[in-house]
Amino acid sequence: MMRLWAPQPTPKSKLGQYRKLSTTAGVHVSPIALGGMSIGDKWDEFGFGSMTKDDSFKLLNAYFDLGGNFVDTANFYQSETSEKFIGEWAEQRGIRDQLFISTKYTNNTKLCDNTIQQKVLYGGNNIKSMHLAVESSLQKLRTTYIDLFYVHWWDYTTSIQEMMHALHALVLSRKVMYLGISDAPAWVVAKANQYARDHALTPFCIYQGQWNVLDRSFERDIIPMARDEGMALAPWGVLAGGKIRTDAEEEKRSQTGEKGRVVLSDEWKRTENEKKVCQALEKIAADVGAKSINSIAIAYVLHKTRYVFPIIGGRKVEHLVGNLEALDISLTREHLSYIDSIVPFDPGFPHNFFGDGTSYNPMHISNGHLDFWPIAQPITPAQE
Repeated sequence: MMRLWAPQPTPKSKLGQYRKLSTTAGVHVSPIALGGMSIGDKWDEFGFGSMTKDDSFKLLNAYFDLGGNFVDTANFYQSETSEKFIGEWAEQRGIRDQLFISTKYTNNTKLCDNTIQQKVLYGGNNIKSMHLAVESSLQKLRTTYIDLFYVHWWDYTTSIQEMMHALHALVLSRKVMYLGISDAPAWVVAKANQYARDHALTPFCIYQGQWNVLDRSFERDIIPMARDEGMALAPWGVLAGGKIRTDAEEEKRSQTGEKGRVVLSDEWKRTENEKKVCQALEKIAADVGAKSINSIAIAYVLHKTRYVFPIIGGRKVEHLVGNLEALDISLTREHLSYIDSIVPFDPGFPHNFFGDGTSYNPMHISNGHLDFWPIAQPITPAQE
């Protein structure tokens, strides 16, 4: 007979070793979220790739069976089939309440429907767009609630007051549990959260945006803002759209046997600086015994600050499994400093003058001998 307080079985992977989402959201989720942009079967014609329903279910099953519970999608991904496939899959397996599903509104789901004339009514941050989106997402996801509801991007026309009151109403109605914001300026997020606190509304607990070792602009304002706001970070584009690869991998992928070389598209080509960073990742991979520099790139963002939950997509189960190596990698401060030194990052004024708050700057030091409380560090395999 099972003891009442018996420990849970050991998870099949570290996807099942959950972490608190943020200081303002007590729910526990997998350290890597499964990106749903490739789940669905409608975007081949636009060059983004897609998946059949069977292949989508295989990927979702693999993620869940490895312990994963954090699935990220949006109302318009794969022309709405991403939400539909995820909802049908969760319903078939009877696991809806074991999942933490995030979706987003703002984008116009009728973008490709030429029969719709007043398309503007279906997009933006305004209340009508929000109402249409959340009701549609609930239906497509076959659920009565959304775990995490994102504002997908800032439209610069809807007021913060209008948006935050409407989002809070969704939380009160139990249609939404947590709120997030994606692809918005840091000042918008800080202002929105302060308005929410001042008016007893629900603030944003997580920010989603583009961040990878090749493009570190995320570190300029977003990370300091999130640290101060107690927000989690869900970076997308962590693998830089396939640009993180070794020179040997690039050579292999650009060969077509007897037909000669493939001409690489401009989007797929790497700059000289990008090649240098990838070579640095390769050196670190050799140092820590990692099989792939993709794993180092994922581990890089996990080690830079706290409460980071990378969104990793793709269409192949083997790639998903391979990327989980990142959760077993411990990078030292020296590793991170070495990677950052390859192509120095200029945070711009005033950050390059007064710092980013992680240490005292010369102006502080001029005030006397001061001890600095260290910034709390992220979870690493060595600390688990």
